Amino acid sequence: MEKTCIGIDIGGTSVKLGLFKAAGELLYKWEVPTRTEDGGKFILPDVAASIKAVLEERGIDRNDIAGAGMGVPGPVMPDGYVEVCVNLGWRDLNPQKELSRLLDGLFVVSGNDANVAALGEMWQGGGKGYTDIVMVTLGTGVGGGVIIGEKIIAGKHGLGGEIGHIHVRDEEWEHCNCGGVGCVEQIASATGIAREARRKMAASSNPSSMRRYGEAITAKDVLDEAKAGDEMALEVVELVGRYLGLMMAQVAMTVDPEMFVIGGGVSRAGQFLLDRIEKYYDHYSPISKNKGKVGLAKLGNDAGIYGAARLVLG
Repeated sequence: MEKTCIGIDIGGTSVKLGLFKAAGELLYKWEVPTRTEDGGKFILPDVAASIKAVLEERGIDRNDIAGAGMGVPGPVMPDGYVEVCVNLGWRDLNPQKELSRLLDGLFVVSGNDANVAALGEMWQGGGKGYTDIVMVTLGTGVGGGVIIGEKIIAGKHGLGGEIGHIHVRDEEWEHCNCGGVGCVEQIASATGIAREARRKMAASSNPSSMRRYGEAITAKDVLDEAKAGDEMALEVVELVGRYLGLMMAQVAMTVDPEMFVIGGGVSRAGQFLLDRIEKYYDHYSPISKNKGKVGLAKLGNDAGIYGAARLVLG
């Protein structure tokens, strides 16, 4: 009988879980709230109790489970140790060992959530059919994941794939959340795009349909107005494409993936955004036309549970 894998994606608000066949078919998915009080001590017991309940409800024998994979929002060492997960309240914890204990010795493996999402997109999403991809996630921040030979490249310190904090702009004066300045995240994240729009409006008296949103402007507003032809909004999107293209060219020269998969809320702008990214990606990597293609992610919020389940398969 084909084994079943469990995928777990631990977020700051909810924990997403899924049951998968080893071939990649999602059988069932559900969520439980993330209880972060008291240093997040309830999160893993809640997850374990929920898994046991679902397996019982669906009549799945414990011996038919190959294992559980888990994505967590922070750097994860090769043995599963996590120094800190700020959004969960965790410090100095090995959640993979603890969850295995709570699940009566079930095999559990873990990874950083962005890396795990990239693995999911490679397995059953926008990167399906490829073994070497880099995922770029454009959300509140800019995340990433590097998959080479179907394996996550997390590095010795868990920093592999932290592409949002690659320095791209020397003239930046504000600090990024990481403590640096000029990170691509400061420009190309949802918060960064809105910030760039506010800067543009403040620096110019030119008319723009963006002005009706004022300080409350969002990345979606900027992209919508750019699609409608607003000149100032188009300048912002051009800037975003430039710095994302620059970052991706640098990554391509380092790991040479078969494909870049663009995901996250900002990626809903679709080909309109991709066209600008690809223009600068090509501009900054003229050494060869034979390089990683650029495409959109397909799994949305389920990428994490897919990738977590894929971790179990090695």
